[in-house]
Formats: sequence, C-alpha cells, structure tokens
Amino acid sequence: MTDLRLRDPIPTLELARNIAYQRCYNITYKLLMGFAMVVNTIPQTCTGDSAAVLRAIRTPDCNLAIWKRASPVGPDALHELDFEELRCTCSPRTLVSEVARAISRSEHDQPAWATPLIEDASDLAEYFSAITGCEEIQLRLAVVETDSCRKFHGDWVSTRLITTYSGPGTEWIDQPDAARYADGDEPRAINRLETGDVGLFKGRLATDHPAIHRSPPIAGTGAKRLLLVLDPAGEAQ
Repeated sequence: MTDLRLRDPIPTLELARNIAYQRCYNITYKLLMGFAMVVNTIPQTCTGDSAAVLRAIRTPDCNLAIWKRASPVGPDALHELDFEELRCTCSPRTLVSEVARAISRSEHDQPAWATPLIEDASDLAEYFSAITGCEEIQLRLAVVETDSCRKFHGDWVSTRLITTYSGPGTEWIDQPDAARYADGDEPRAINRLETGDVGLFKGRLATDHPAIHRSPPIAGTGAKRLLLVLDPAGEAQ
C-alpha cells in the first residue's frame, strides 16, 4: 500500500519560499520598470534647424519644440508698424488677407518688409494647422513694450506657437527648474528663444507637464518686440 503522507515537509517549505521570493522579485521589478518609464516620459525640449522639428511636439516626451532660424523680417518692421495689435480668428488660407490689411499703409503701398512677414506668418499657420489638426486658428500679431506675461507659466491651451520677429524672444525653463519654480524657488537657468526662432509650446490642455515660459523683462528698457502667436481657435483665454 502506498504511503500518501508527506514524509518530509522541508522541500515543500523550500518551494513555498522560492515561489514567494519570485513573486516579490517580479513585483519589485515591475515597480522599478514602471518608475523608469515615468522618469523617461518627463517631457524634454527638442531643437532643430528645420521646420520638421516642430512635429516632435506630437510625441509624449516633448513639450517644447524649437526651430532655430533667423528672422525673415528686419528691424524696420518694428519701427514702421503703426498698430499695437491684431487679433483675429482665421484659417491658414484667410490669414494672408487679415495680416495684409493690418500692416499695409494702403492697397498699393506696402512696406518692403510686409511681404516676407505675411508669407512667413502664412507658412507658420500652415505648419501649425498640419501639426495640431486645427482648421481655425486664433492669431495675435502685436508690438509689445511691456512684460505682458512676466511670470513663468504654462498656457491653458493644447499647443501654442510663438515667434518674435524683432526684439528679445520668449524665455523658458526646463522641467527640473519648472519643478523648483512650482515649489517657490528660483530657476537655476533661464533659456531664451533667439529673434526669429519658432517655439511650439505644449500647454496644460495636452499635458501635466506644460512648457513653462514667460515674456522677457523689457518694461522700462525702451525695448520692443514684434510678436506672432498662434493658438487653436476656441482654446485661448
């Protein structure tokens, strides 16, 4: 007759310990890997010397895409513009007529810088529309002499395009400094877009880690900025 009693409980206890150890190892490994994935998805800044870099904003690990370039508009535009601000909702197709009406002296008298500015604004609107998928755009073209947004902040939009045609560019900080600033400390390093650079900023409607930026402090210095801002229509506040 076969003895069905467990003759030696030690192997069973050893097996139980091994199983428990393996489960603990698996759980710890998954937790560590999950933490690593979270760390790796903290948004970064992507920089390039062509418009193609702007498409990086669509990836989860990029919250600011910067197209490094020279301004297509010379400093004369800033001194000759006789309006403070243009705000309108338009499509990339209708943007041309809106901007042309705002900056032209008359139907037959356009300053030399008008054509490159209009063409560039139209091209940027096309890029913005293609990347974000929005057909209608909220446009702002302005001459700025103040610190209009002097505190570091993230915008309440999904995506915002900013370029400064003339004057100091927008300032921004990276994610570690954004965390320091949120805790009440000053950032260690403040970065600035160069004149002509195009920045595509991811906002709070698209991520918990928006690109944190501000207007450069120019109030009282006599400096001016010629600024173009594009937002998806209906999002900008």
